[in-house]
Order: sequence, then C-alpha cells, then structure tokens
Amino acid sequence: MRLLRNILDKQERLFTQGGPLERFHPLFEAGDTFLYTAGHTTRTTAHVRDGLDMKRLMTIVVVALLGCVYMAMYNTGYQANLAISMGAAALDNWQTALYQSLGFAFDPTSLLACIVHGALYYVPVLIVTLLAGGLWEAVFAIVRGHEINEGFLVTWMLFPLILPPTVPLWQVALGISFGVVIGKEIFGGTGKNIFNPALISRAFLFFAYPMYLSGDNVWTAAQTSTDGVSGATWLARAAESGQAVFVPSISWWDAFVGLMPGSMGETSALACLVGALVLVVTGIGSWRIMAGLAIGTIAVSALLNAVGSTTNPFFDVPFWWHFVLGGWAFGAVFMATDPVSAAHTNTGRWIYGFLIGAFAIIIRVINPAYPEGMMLAILLMNVFAATIDHYVVRANIKRRSSRYAT
Repeated sequence: MRLLRNILDKQERLFTQGGPLERFHPLFEAGDTFLYTAGHTTRTTAHVRDGLDMKRLMTIVVVALLGCVYMAMYNTGYQANLAISMGAAALDNWQTALYQSLGFAFDPTSLLACIVHGALYYVPVLIVTLLAGGLWEAVFAIVRGHEINEGFLVTWMLFPLILPPTVPLWQVALGISFGVVIGKEIFGGTGKNIFNPALISRAFLFFAYPMYLSGDNVWTAAQTSTDGVSGATWLARAAESGQAVFVPSISWWDAFVGLMPGSMGETSALACLVGALVLVVTGIGSWRIMAGLAIGTIAVSALLNAVGSTTNPFFDVPFWWHFVLGGWAFGAVFMATDPVSAAHTNTGRWIYGFLIGAFAIIIRVINPAYPEGMMLAILLMNVFAATIDHYVVRANIKRRSSRYAT
C-alpha cells in the first residue's frame, strides 16, 4: 500500500495546480477516493450523524447484489443449456463459438457449464455499462470541475441485472448513456436525480426498442421460437392462462429460487431476499418501503382475486405468485428503496411503498400490453415521492401546532 501511495502522490503532482494535466484532476481524484476515504469531509458536528460515507454505502449495496449477480450468470446459462438440450438451436454468435471452443457441452446439470455460458452474456453487458456510463460520469466531472464519486457504482451493477441476456451491446451503451445524462446528470448528478438511473435506462430501451426488450424470444440465449421450445416468462404465461399455468409445470419453490426465464438478475426472489436482509440490517434499505410494497401488493391482488374476471385469467393469480414472478422482488428490494429517488419520511415511505405495490399489480393484471408493472410503478412513484414527503411534513407541522396551541 505504501508503494501504491507513493505512485499516487507522484501522479497527483501532474494533476494539481501548475501541473500539465490540471484539467483532468477529477479523474485522478476518482482513483484516489476509490481506494481511500475522500479528503473533503464534514468537520463540524452540525450535520454528522454516523460514520457512513458514500463509498461504504455503495459497497454494501454491491455486496447485497452478489446473490443476484451469481444467478445472472448461472440461470442465464442454465436456461440456455436447458433449451438447447430440449431441441432448441444455439444462437449463432461469438458467445456460442467461444463457449464451444472452451470445450463445454450444453449441459444444464453442470454448474460450471451454466455459469460460464451465462457469464459470456452477463459480463460483456457489465463491461459496456461501465465503459459507456463511466465515460459520461468523467465528462460531466471534468466540465463541472469536481471529482468522480462512487454514485455510478450501484447503477453499473444494477443495470445489467435488469436486462435480457440477448440485448445488443450497442443498446446497452445507448440505454446507460440516456440514464446517466438525462436521468441523473442534468439534475445535478449524484444525490439530485428524481429517477433511479438504472430504471430510467431500462424504461428508455423498453419504449425505444420493444422488440429487443419484450416478447417471448429475448429471455433465453437460444433460438426457442424455431424449435418448439417456449422462451416466454412465467409472468407472461400467467397473463394468458392465469394460475392454472403453474401446476404442474413449475413449483412455487422453483420460481422462488429463480430457475425460470427472465431478466438476467431479476428471477431469483431468494437472492433478493438475502439482499434485503443485508440492506435492512445495515440500515441502507428502508424496511418500511419493502413492507409497504408487500402490503400494497397483497391488498390489490386479494381485491382482484375477489372480484374475478371471465375474460382475464390473471385476476385469479394470488399474491404469493406475484411475489416470485417477474421483477417484483428485485424492484422491491433494490429499486424502490433507492435512497435518492424514494420518499424520505417514515410515514411517506409506508405510503410510497404501498402505492408502488398497488400500481404494480394494477398494471400487471389490467394492462394487457405490459404484464410486468414494477418498472412503471416505481418510476411513477419516483415522481410523487417529494410530494408525499411534503404533505407528510405539513401534516406533522399542523398536528404539532394544534397540540401546543395556547
């Protein structure tokens, strides 16, 4: 570490005042603060609450995401190998060529084969996200004359997890560029955005290129549509056939573990639950938002179950299936609890979470064109999070004024 510190000290002289690379000082600061604590910290006691800084916060979130990262690689490879072993054709791309050149067979029972096959789809998306998004972070840091902070670290990890494995890499670069520039930097950067950058990136791609982000053929890295092997997600099948589609095709436990087609890191409610425990125990994620979201989901799905429908079988799907289908668990744990774009008052968090859960089920069940719901519900409530907090604070002030009025 001493040798690394000496190297950084020598480089710093190139970037500080009078150095030939002074304009690029923010880039140097980014590497320095990534390894060490930032030099600019609060000195007085007025605003100091604990020792948590942004680096530690972002690191904890990344740790909470590790289970989803594992499933992104394993389940992506598992679903591809399973489809190919059942008769589907392998995709004609460099991933398949490299996978076969490494000597692996399309064996869904091999843990290593599934992880390697899935990594060939997940890792390139992760790298492109870092290069494209990091470039924009650097550009805005140089223009504004400030250092690059760790705010992009979580967005970098989240965005690949909410994409299908077959997404073109150029769309990954375009989507994260939109999210960083339009969803974050134009509002002032980290801590000032009203939308979750990863989610707004996903929404942009969904509406700009729907054929690459929806349908039955994008969720499995194999040519499922040409060989009689379905690549549709179980959420899409439930929208068509209701609860009856699950039995005996898939068990609730398999859906909970995440062994089904879907976005690379969203399928496993188990991995999301482990991440939720990490976030709640460390105080990073709000348990009130998660609990409110679950209550909203249970309330609306129970209401729809009671009302029923002769034309829409999705009305009959109970809440415990909604919990394990699509991106419900991932959105509840990692997207809705974003500390910047979510509500900040305790009462507001209950309301915010409840409305996300309610709107997610309404969109899933009633909107035939979009059977997911979580993405749009969270983005909608991102817009109203500040309004919710405003009225919660106003109500508290009014209540205190009435209590202590003389």
